[in-house]
Amino acid sequence: MATIKDVARLAGVGLGTASRVISGKGSVSQSTQEKVRKAIEQLEFRPSHAARSLLSGSSQMIGVYIPYLSGTFYTPILQAIYTALRAAGLNMVVAFGVGDGDSRTQAIDGLNFLIERGSDGLIVMSNAMVDEDFVALGPFQSKVVVINQEFPSIAGQCFTVDHVAGGKLAAQTLLALGHRKIAVIAGRAAAPDNRQRIAGFMAVLEEAGVDTGKLWMEDGEFTPEGGWACAERLLQSGREFTAVFCANDEMAVGALSFFQKAGVKVPEQVSVLGYDDTHSAEFTAPQLTSVHIPWSEMTMNGLNYLLNQCYDLQRPVERAYGIHVAERASLAPPPAVKGGKRK
Repeated sequence: MATIKDVARLAGVGLGTASRVISGKGSVSQSTQEKVRKAIEQLEFRPSHAARSLLSGSSQMIGVYIPYLSGTFYTPILQAIYTALRAAGLNMVVAFGVGDGDSRTQAIDGLNFLIERGSDGLIVMSNAMVDEDFVALGPFQSKVVVINQEFPSIAGQCFTVDHVAGGKLAAQTLLALGHRKIAVIAGRAAAPDNRQRIAGFMAVLEEAGVDTGKLWMEDGEFTPEGGWACAERLLQSGREFTAVFCANDEMAVGALSFFQKAGVKVPEQVSVLGYDDTHSAEFTAPQLTSVHIPWSEMTMNGLNYLLNQCYDLQRPVERAYGIHVAERASLAPPPAVKGGKRK
């Protein structure tokens, strides 16, 4: 396989001159450029990724941080990012939360790892970081985008949706069917987007005259296991309920599975509403009705913004994304009997 030294030798120029022609940087006469390009063609020279990085001063690589790899939520997001990067001739390196320390410490360590690996820019998905963590990145701060969170120091680099509106839509959907005895399986209270959707949900219930102080709600992990555990505690509580709002689809999957095991029919006895509208919502039994959050649009527009910043491109960037309810089969009007009351 030909190397850049072979190109320089055949063209009769120095290695530095050949490098400038290949990278497109620096002043080289037209006649010399033609010699180098002719040598490249004759030798069928293709610079390796490492060579391109050295020549351009860029790794041609974008780093992505996610909190964890388990579950189904992040897989399609990573696939979409990787597909778009490869189509642009770029590559991806991923870090996720592992090791000692809390979620914030793990996220900071993950970002530092990605920067040390030479990433040209970062896509960050974490609900544990705070604004000062991004300020601490110094000049590299301009090469970061955040998905699904907002931070004052990089407000223009954050791509998210109005989760308060998403929570309101969830409550409106259940109320429109006639539900008033509603339970909530919430995610961790520390997650800003979770607090926002729950706040919107409760606000609409209060406006409708529902006593939210008596509403059953419990926090859990954003996982099927978390949803299962919360649904089990809900049933054991003896509280009356005809509908359950789950803070994300993975929790809803766990709740549906537990209800099936416990002999609670969905939606005949209890309606279950998810949030996110992930791929898994189509494959539950019954299929899960969920508040659709446009993760693909948020992610791709964030990626376009980042590529524009890192590589001086002009990709289109949009910031307004629609939220709607993806209707499937897990909702119905409340039963005449108290469907959630277990004896």
